[in-house]
Amino acid sequence: MTDAYPELYLRLPRGGPEARGRLLGEKGASGSQRFVIAAGSPAQTKVVPSFAARKPTSYRTRQQLISQGLLRHSERWPGYLEAAWDIECTSPSAAAEILRGCSVNGWGEWKSADGQPLAHLDHLSTAPNRAWLIRGSNVTGVNLVQRLWLAEGLVTVAATRLRQGVEANPDWNLLRTLVEEDYESAATYNQKQELVEALHVFLTRMKPDDTVCARTDGRLYVGKVTGAAEQIASEDGRSNLRRPVDWQDTSYEWEELPEELQQKLSVQHDVVDLTAVQALIDGLGLTDEQLADEAEATVSDPSAELPAQTARRKLELPAPDQAMTDRLNVHSVSWLREVRDLLWDEKQLVFYGPPGTGKTHLALGLAEFLGGGPEQVKLVQFHPSYSYEDFFEGYRPKEDPKTKEVAFRLTAGPLRELADRADKEGNRHIPHFLIIDEINRANLAKVFGELYFLLEYRRQTLRLTYSGDDFSLPDNLFVIGTMNTADRSIALVDAAMRRRFAFVELSPRTEPTRGLLRRWLAGTERDAERADLLDELNSRIEDVDFQIGPAYLMKPGVDREGGLERTWRTKILPLLEEHHYGEGVKIEKRYGLASLRAALAARGDEPVT
Repeated sequence: MTDAYPELYLRLPRGGPEARGRLLGEKGASGSQRFVIAAGSPAQTKVVPSFAARKPTSYRTRQQLISQGLLRHSERWPGYLEAAWDIECTSPSAAAEILRGCSVNGWGEWKSADGQPLAHLDHLSTAPNRAWLIRGSNVTGVNLVQRLWLAEGLVTVAATRLRQGVEANPDWNLLRTLVEEDYESAATYNQKQELVEALHVFLTRMKPDDTVCARTDGRLYVGKVTGAAEQIASEDGRSNLRRPVDWQDTSYEWEELPEELQQKLSVQHDVVDLTAVQALIDGLGLTDEQLADEAEATVSDPSAELPAQTARRKLELPAPDQAMTDRLNVHSVSWLREVRDLLWDEKQLVFYGPPGTGKTHLALGLAEFLGGGPEQVKLVQFHPSYSYEDFFEGYRPKEDPKTKEVAFRLTAGPLRELADRADKEGNRHIPHFLIIDEINRANLAKVFGELYFLLEYRRQTLRLTYSGDDFSLPDNLFVIGTMNTADRSIALVDAAMRRRFAFVELSPRTEPTRGLLRRWLAGTERDAERADLLDELNSRIEDVDFQIGPAYLMKPGVDREGGLERTWRTKILPLLEEHHYGEGVKIEKRYGLASLRAALAARGDEPVT
């Protein structure tokens, strides 16, 4: 062993003993630096259920060491194995995996005496490992996955015209210059941009212990990067950038993959970042029981779980109960459950009806109940000047906090913010809700843009106009709109929106709005006269889109002295005056409180006051 690196330590799970080792100066065949486990180091007796399939090379090496007596039962640490002699391994990760019996990032887990990870000591990135999709099933007509990658333990990127001798970890600007010069007339502008991004990922961002995936013949293959990138002059000129990969012995049927993973794997780029669904990849082929066993063997905190376990949690919308029905003053649990089922099936729903029918109140209350709290709910109100840039993303003037200079910067709108939060790892089983108040007041085709397509096809991915990101609407994002039919008739809503939203009427002529005020007044000392007055008023309004909702009579000001008369004069009658503008209708005589009370008294419903 060399003295260039200090002695390193690896703690076994759940407070187990520490193993010792040292990084060697020379590199192995895979391009990674070799590592020595010090004699006397402890090792786990058992391996996790996925170890043989996920890390076949480390598993076979471990089994061979045990059969040769180089790893044997320890007298110093009962219940553990122990290295009988120094054991040289192909990489720090291979050494850690042999000792722990599971997949391990050795560059992060081997640490110096003062707690510094090996990656930091070797001036490497300490960023968490990522997952990548590399396309190789049809590179100039050749299936590289079967022909080269799986057979030789590699992953490659085609860069046939890129000059030899590209420096290690080149920055993006240098790569752009090289591609512009080397592919000057051999590729379009977009093709060169795509190539720069792919090369930058492959040469700079990808690192040992990252997960790599490949698709071919209806199956997904998964492996771990084990070494640095190399530039090789291939005989056929198809691939000259490669990295060594330890491919799993098991592959996975496309139809059996989680839908979220299928969606990410369908993005049409040569190199795709799959880190957002890495937990789903880590759980492939394992049952819930096997994941629980793996968590028990690898997670130090008994109350914690593996990301793969969290990713397995199913998205659910809780069923409304009587308590929720009473809280929202809805007439029946079955009505609320039907709305919940509509949301589950369609993902988008609109409450429509006249003003004051409780559309926004119901939308917010329902969303907070189904989402588990206000943290999962965002409200936005549309208006005629609202745009795609306001709603989703666009360039807006922003002040730099350091220089105080103002410049246009790409800024996320409420839908993008909520979608990113809903799609965050660990959040995908939690429902998130976007409430769009007055949804029909904006130009919907202008506001939604290409997102109209994603409302109907949640499993598809689109390239965004401004950021250029590949975007899809997550399954756990639900949209509830409210539409005031007095402002604009529902008949004016275009067919594209009708096809993408379920519509639920909230009207004084139907439940749950029809009996809302009377239910709200029941069991209180408030005068029930206002419910009779509202029913009489709406019976005189022929156009149902302009009937008056109960919300106007449920505000605290109505309970104060003269509050009912004041609300009627300043809130309700002006709405009806606008409705009958130019018709010559005497509003006070037809809809005033005196006229309504007289009609009720004549029928014996209420005495004249």
